[in-house]
Amino acid sequence: MADHIIELVDVGKDYGGSEALRSINIRVRSKEFLTLLGPSGCGKTTTLRIIAGFENPTRGKVLFNGQDITGVPPYLRRVNTVFQRYALFPHLNVMENVAFGLRIKKMDREQTAGKVAQMLEMVNLSGYERRNVSSLSGGEQQRVAIARALVNEPEVLLLDEPLGALDLKLRKEMQIELKNMQQRLGITFVYVTHDQEEALTMSDTIVVMDSGVIQQTGTPVNIYNEPSNAFVADFIGESNIVPGVMLRDYLVKFAGAPFECVDAGFAPDEPVDVVIRPEDVKIIGEDEARIRGIVRSVTFKGVHYEMIVETGTRAWIIHSTTRVEAQSRVGLEVLPNDIHIMHGGGRTG
Repeated sequence: MADHIIELVDVGKDYGGSEALRSINIRVRSKEFLTLLGPSGCGKTTTLRIIAGFENPTRGKVLFNGQDITGVPPYLRRVNTVFQRYALFPHLNVMENVAFGLRIKKMDREQTAGKVAQMLEMVNLSGYERRNVSSLSGGEQQRVAIARALVNEPEVLLLDEPLGALDLKLRKEMQIELKNMQQRLGITFVYVTHDQEEALTMSDTIVVMDSGVIQQTGTPVNIYNEPSNAFVADFIGESNIVPGVMLRDYLVKFAGAPFECVDAGFAPDEPVDVVIRPEDVKIIGEDEARIRGIVRSVTFKGVHYEMIVETGTRAWIIHSTTRVEAQSRVGLEVLPNDIHIMHGGGRTG
């Protein structure tokens, strides 16, 4: 058995001479919850469709348990897909929708009923067998679609923005429910979303994509705390991205002042981008600060206040549980561990 259940090896995809995917490499471990995350048009759904077999790559290959399945049609792959539009059959009730794949396989009636009941219990829809799918809420329809996909016992479940049609409260509930379901079933989920919070909440591994290229692969904590470039830093949560100069190892200059940091391996006086999360900027007294500014706006966000502090050269986003009045003069401070340095800066600090 291969270490990885799915591998995409140097996969590229062209549409009409335009590259939708540029030689991407992805490895999915068995029983992992892996999320493909990125903005619209980044290639994440194309990647999912290639895994499912609905699209063939222009270049590269797809492996399943170490076997090349690049040309294998979807119905012969041990995967099932749940789409944002659930594609339930409106003329069939819940039980018949879930049983559809088993009927195709000509499973006997008693065994089919048992498997359907088991799946509906798994998605908390026991007793819904005779309900018309059009009478169900969005969340209930989504769970029927998942039960229909799972009843065929795929080794991998592919989910393409399955929560996109739900309201915010239901989305959050279903995020937790989906993650719990994946852990109970012990099967591999490959999930597509453009929602950063959704990816951070649910995933074991996140693959961040942009313009058909993988920008970073890692755990949610790693992706959030150690973004590999400015795109990832800006896309995963909010960030202050500040031009700087690496004076030497462990010392960077930005906002007109030197700051100790934990980064090394840069050339002396190399231009860099400095990434600082809004929650890592501390508001202190103006007299003791290396960065000084004026609070231009204060917005209550529920768990924190979001403040915009103008320092003359730029506006800083700051998240704090302590409110500071607008128009106050303040100082800003950042600890060494909260300063993230990235190559590619082209401006002075």
